Amino acid sequence: MKKTIVIVSMLVVVAAVVWYSSSAEAGSRLEYRFVNIEKGNLESVVASTGNLSAVTTVQVGTQVSGIVNDIYVDFNDVVRRGQIIARIDTTLLVSSVEDARATLSRNQAQLDFAQTEFERVKNLYEKSFATEVEYNQVKYNLDLAETNMVSSRINLDRAKRNLDYATIVSPIDGVVVERNVDEGQTVAASLNAPQLFLIANDLADMEILVSVDESDIGLIKDGQTVRFTVQAYDNDVFYGKVRQVRLQSAIQNNVVTYTAVVGVDNSDGRLLPGMTATVEFLIDTVSDVTKVANAALRFRPNEQMMTQLRERMAAERAASGDTTSRRPAGQTGGAPGQGAPGGWGGAPNGSGGFQGAGGNTDRAMLWYLDGNGNISVLPVRTGITDGSMTEIMGQGVEDGMQIIAGVTVIEEAGGIQNPFQRQPDINMMGRFNRGGGF
Repeated sequence: MKKTIVIVSMLVVVAAVVWYSSSAEAGSRLEYRFVNIEKGNLESVVASTGNLSAVTTVQVGTQVSGIVNDIYVDFNDVVRRGQIIARIDTTLLVSSVEDARATLSRNQAQLDFAQTEFERVKNLYEKSFATEVEYNQVKYNLDLAETNMVSSRINLDRAKRNLDYATIVSPIDGVVVERNVDEGQTVAASLNAPQLFLIANDLADMEILVSVDESDIGLIKDGQTVRFTVQAYDNDVFYGKVRQVRLQSAIQNNVVTYTAVVGVDNSDGRLLPGMTATVEFLIDTVSDVTKVANAALRFRPNEQMMTQLRERMAAERAASGDTTSRRPAGQTGGAPGQGAPGGWGGAPNGSGGFQGAGGNTDRAMLWYLDGNGNISVLPVRTGITDGSMTEIMGQGVEDGMQIIAGVTVIEEAGGIQNPFQRQPDINMMGRFNRGGGF
């Protein structure tokens, strides 16, 4: 039984080898997706979102309770400092003032009487016709009457001030952004002062509060230029300046962010409070540089491309009579993994970029077809990126050059190999064998 299982297993393995060999002999062709090296400008930016708001907003409330009798302003009305914007019913407040006045008059009469009694008993006491007890009593009555007068005046002032609070005035020059009450509504100020209006100081000068990730906050500086768009004006771009990077951090879903305050000139009044702004902080800008799509920098060759490259190199060595091991185009000699002249030693990293032996991450490899249609490699140095295009520099980089950004393997039988299928990890710079191959 065991012998039968072993024989069947061997037959399966042999069949798989035969099928793979026949497929390889049948051949396949590669279809490439190319991107062009271009000349142009690049901007390195940090993108985020925020909301527009007025630089200064004041919540206007009330310190007295009552029914709102009159409202003199509405949404979007322009108001001036000291302008009356609402009134609260004053019936009870006027009564409180009159009561305080009456109390003051009563205490004034008591003070006058106490003063007269004090003078009379004092004269008698000085002539020994009144006892010390009587003198002390009238002096106490006088002091008490004077204290009651002070308290009465304070109560009257408080009642008058509350009466004044029934007239709501604007504390600043600005625009009414919110109106939270209507005529006839009762407001209660016993615990917290209710907000009646929200007034923005000057909408010609606005700001955006932008949340910036902690990994990018080090790139944001005061005075930095900011570009942003809003959904209301899809085709328009607005600009501002960073006014402040606040030290207070916020943590949400284990993500630490900081708030950057961006000043915005809104002289034309097009921007409104609360609008969502898509913000780009301009970190660096270069002009007229050579650039390529990031897809080309991330590209990694498949096994078939590596086989073609090995075969071409072997043929070139045989034709020239050179039996020494050489590296592919764009690579220099040296032991695997060692730095070559110019610092280009190393191997492609996991993202398709070039990882130098010294740990440089600004190196990359570009794959292209030479004039004869053969696979070739071009080492380059990278500069700034805007997220889709990256600046590249290096010998052999030419404007309009076609770079491989993707590959699809098409079998002769008509099948298409999935271009997203994981390919073998080929270490270009460190896998030469003694026969000159990879």
